[in-house]
Amino acid sequence: MDQYLEFVSNNTLLVVALFASFFLLVFTELRRKATGLVNVDPNAAVKLINNDAVVLDLRSAEAFGRGHIVGAQNVPLDQLDARLETLDRKKPVVTVCDAGMNSGKAVDRLRKAGFESAWGIKGGMHAWSQEGLPVVTGKKTRAKNKKGNKGNKGGDSKKKRND
Repeated sequence: MDQYLEFVSNNTLLVVALFASFFLLVFTELRRKATGLVNVDPNAAVKLINNDAVVLDLRSAEAFGRGHIVGAQNVPLDQLDARLETLDRKKPVVTVCDAGMNSGKAVDRLRKAGFESAWGIKGGMHAWSQEGLPVVTGKKTRAKNKKGNKGNKGGDSKKKRND
């Protein structure tokens, strides 16, 4: 014990810096927990989704149509406040955007509105895709409808030729 006291008296500045960094670390961790962890990685999001979480896709309808998480609802960020009343506050909510930037904003709005279990996917759909997790493509996007219409006309002409 005497050696510790001697070290502290000889290295006061070093010991003060050690305690200051320790308290700074504890303070930032407590502040982060008080504000709540808002982002989870895609694998943790899968666990939430498997436990009956609602998935809100904050991207545009076109981006949603190009590929989205199975069972996700397309709710652009600017329409989120209007759709809050249609969501069940007791179920966990997972938000996703392109790169994870807007999902944090959405989680803040959801938590202020009384959703205790709201999470954003860290890295958004980019991280989801990089993990190799399943993506569903929408059938009713403008680009696909245009291609589909052309394909249908060609298909109809083939049917007429066969008749």
